[in-house]
Amino acid sequence: MMQRRFFTQAALSAIASTLLADRAAAVSESQAASGIRAALERGAVVAVSLLGRTDGFLGNPSVRIPLPGVLHDAAKLLKAIGQQHRVDELVTAMNRAAEAAVPQAKSLLVDAVKAMSVEDARHILTGGDDAATQFFAAKTREPLSLRFLPIVTRATERVALADKYNAVAAKAASFGLVKKEDANVQQYVTGKALDGLYFMIGEEERKIRQDPIATGSAILKQVFGSLK
Repeated sequence: MMQRRFFTQAALSAIASTLLADRAAAVSESQAASGIRAALERGAVVAVSLLGRTDGFLGNPSVRIPLPGVLHDAAKLLKAIGQQHRVDELVTAMNRAAEAAVPQAKSLLVDAVKAMSVEDARHILTGGDDAATQFFAAKTREPLSLRFLPIVTRATERVALADKYNAVAAKAASFGLVKKEDANVQQYVTGKALDGLYFMIGEEERKIRQDPIATGSAILKQVFGSLK
């Protein structure tokens, strides 16, 4: 999931100096910060709306949550002995759990935007095409994990195979065949749900940086349009 870099570091630094340091610039420091906040909030809200609905994860190959590692390979055996429905049931439940959890992210993401400092804005503007996504991950991943886990747990408990997953995965982890953090289905799905959320925020950030005019926002056109 590599993302293109649209601006050289030297060019970004020069632009940032104009936008954020020079009070006489066409775009003031406060305007630039407002533009960054608008971009972050827009990206976050769109990402949540895309993922927090039926098939938001299950129907999107870029974020669909599969069985991890050796368990994915073991699923082939279950399919071979006529247990395809059991595998499908667990994979569907895992993705539905992620879809149910993601709407809980909106308020925390918006709060992170509101608390963003001018220094944060400066770093996002000059830090590369995924700097806003990295900002969100740093500020919200830990608290979102706490919010997501109980929702994911309730959703996966409805599937009897979840307990079997945990038992098999724990054994596999003891042999180094599955990462320790993936040995519990609830923790695994929570982590993957967050990965998917930040991936989609990154996709929205890329679109805004690439074509700010398409957003229809005057401040985004003014700030990010200056980078073209």
